[in-house]
Parts: sequence; C-alpha cells; structure tokens
Amino acid sequence: MKIIISPAKKMRVDPDTLPVSGLPRFLDRTEILMKKIQSLDRGEARALWKCSDKLAELNYRRFRDMQLDKNLTPAVLAYEGLQYQYMAPVVLSGKALEYLGEHLRILSGFYGVLAPFEGVVPYRLEMQARLPVGACRDLYEFWGGRIYEGLRDTDRLILNLASREYAKALEPYLQPEDRFVTLEFAELADGRPKQKGTFAKMARGEMVRFLAENQVTDLERIKEFHGLGLTYAEAFSGKNKMVFLRRTA
Repeated sequence: MKIIISPAKKMRVDPDTLPVSGLPRFLDRTEILMKKIQSLDRGEARALWKCSDKLAELNYRRFRDMQLDKNLTPAVLAYEGLQYQYMAPVVLSGKALEYLGEHLRILSGFYGVLAPFEGVVPYRLEMQARLPVGACRDLYEFWGGRIYEGLRDTDRLILNLASREYAKALEPYLQPEDRFVTLEFAELADGRPKQKGTFAKMARGEMVRFLAENQVTDLERIKEFHGLGLTYAEAFSGKNKMVFLRRTA
C-alpha cells in the first residue's frame, strides 16, 4: 500500500532532527524545472507563484541560490502545513517512522514524488502552476506517467489523502488492476457529506499518524480511525471512497 499526500506551500530547513536518506528519484527532472524558473525575471516568477511581493522575493532568492544536493531537509520535515503539523513526525516512534518510509509518498510539482526522508530544499511550485517546459504545456504534461510509476506498489493499492490538484497528476495513468481509494473527512450538510479544506488538511495529517502508529496495511483497519471526532460512515462510502464524518453538536 502506498499513501499519497500533497506538499505544503510553506517550507523550512531542518537538517538535524531526522537524517536524510538519499536524493529524490527524479532529480534530473527537478533540475530542468529549476533552470526554467531561474530563467524567469522577478515579475514572471511572481506571476507564476501568485503570491505577495515579499514571498516572491524570498522564493526568487531561493531559486537563484539553489543547490539541489546541499543543506537538505527530509521531505516530511521540510513542509510546514497543517497536514504535517497534525502528522507530527518528530514525535513518532522509530517503528512508525519506518512505516512512513515504506508507505508514505509526497506528490510535488517540483520533485514529482518523494519518499518522506529524501532530502529536499525549499521551493515554491504548485502542480497546477502554468509553467510551460519545452514541448509540455504544464507540469501535468511535464511529469506525465512518472509520478504513477514512482509510487506504484506490488499490491497495487493507493490510499489517496492528496488534494484534487495533486491526485489528478496520477489518476489518468491508473491501470485496471490498481485500487485507488480516496479518503474524505466531512460533516453533514443538508444530509450530504461536505468536506472543508482546513479541517480536511488536519484530518489527513491525523490519519497518516494513525496509520503509522498502528502499522495499518489493509482497508478494514482504517475504519477504526476516530481522530478529531471523526467516525467511518458506511452509508456514504463505497468501493473506492471512504468517508469519515465529524460529530457535530
């Protein structure tokens, strides 16, 4: 089983807390993207990133000085978003960290697909960014089937905890023998589950931590998850979707 999650926009450098175990698989492709972004002027880069002047200047300097094999941070520590805060990898046991190394994969517009302890540098590049590269119109074309090939497992089960933006980078390449199961974390609104972005990020992190701490490798055990007041909802779930509802007052 492979578990896929999205990256976060905010990143940090922490080379000391956990050791780096190797470089990303598609670093040659990442270098192409790095050089493409380094060729942009400040205005073009800011338009690509769609961010404030302050963030644009920070990331412009990051790309200007970037070395892909120096001062690396394990990917699972490099991202600082809510999902990663609730996953809390720094407090996981050694056994739980081993589980992450085997099962967790982070999708990235810049790196393609990352194992959690592969070394990365801070960057800004969302998968949906409008960045033509060579003959490719965007990053979805640039990565093609590589992301799928980079995470496909022998049991062909992919647990989807990624946002739509990232999940669609591999969905076109799924094969009939693959099982692609999406987890949703929602509350009822007019009798139907409704997923809210901020809470979903928190719940995804909690779910990854639950899976790692309990060494979960089959779908049935996932139903035992009760983090953040969530309970598995059989009535709204199906073969390729597992819905967890939050209890409301």
